[in-house]
Amino acid sequence: MHNLYAIFAKFHEICKRFSKNLVNEHGNVSRRGVVPRFSDLEVVALNLTAEALSIDSENYLFHKLAEYRSSFPNLISRRQYNDRRKITAPLCESIRKNVAMEIDGDEEMFCIDSKPIEVCRIARARRCKMGREHETSPGYGYCASQCSYCYGYKLHAICGLSGVIHSYDLTKAAVHDINYLNDVKWEYHDCSIFGDRGYISKSVQLDLFETANIKLEVPYRLNQKDWKPQFIPFAKARKRIETTFSQLTDRFMMIRNYAKQEDGLFARVIGKISAFTCLQYLNYINNRPIGRVKYALI
Repeated sequence: MHNLYAIFAKFHEICKRFSKNLVNEHGNVSRRGVVPRFSDLEVVALNLTAEALSIDSENYLFHKLAEYRSSFPNLISRRQYNDRRKITAPLCESIRKNVAMEIDGDEEMFCIDSKPIEVCRIARARRCKMGREHETSPGYGYCASQCSYCYGYKLHAICGLSGVIHSYDLTKAAVHDINYLNDVKWEYHDCSIFGDRGYISKSVQLDLFETANIKLEVPYRLNQKDWKPQFIPFAKARKRIETTFSQLTDRFMMIRNYAKQEDGLFARVIGKISAFTCLQYLNYINNRPIGRVKYALI
């Protein structure tokens, strides 16, 4: 196991560097009440450290932190950490966006895809109480690439050709991929986006081009009248986001879920993607291949 405090210090430095105008001089988001001794930036850095080390159990995390008690004199309890991680999720996401812009803010070509985030097995779906009384409740969906049904959410993401995720969103599993493009046209402009056959729609392609000058490149279906083979570089470029999803699944265990409430699940997803982006940043400043996140902490 790596030195946990040394890794925490690296992430804390990144958080301080990219959180200007987001926190006050104590490293906290300005709000009423007692000033916490363990700052919001330290909570975010500890969350990123746990995700980078593939520690998805808070019980195990605080068991390891007991070995570094002298290095964390103001460490909060496990319950406080769980609550404050949810509260600081927007701060974590803002820092992640700043880091992504630092790595490749001038990117003009992007890849888009989606991935199911399962909450529980289909057999247990009726007993699942996550978000039952809210609009953000999970739902049933079908994953064509895996030929299986799932109960939970769907992660929609856009990344650059280097693999850095620029934006993402969570919807119910039944929401079609093409619906995410309605938000994309207000966030991006003058660029090209590569997607799979799930994004085929002439009306959507025309709307994106007329609204924001976005060229949506998707492969044709074999039964389409105007079928033509896909341009090979476009097909290779689109695989970049599939590699990114594979890394999130393998290294950051995106498909494993221990959350009991939807806000806890959302905070976990934000933490995993933010840790992934920060590891890419460490490779970026050390002149290493950005995608080799397993070697970023060496």
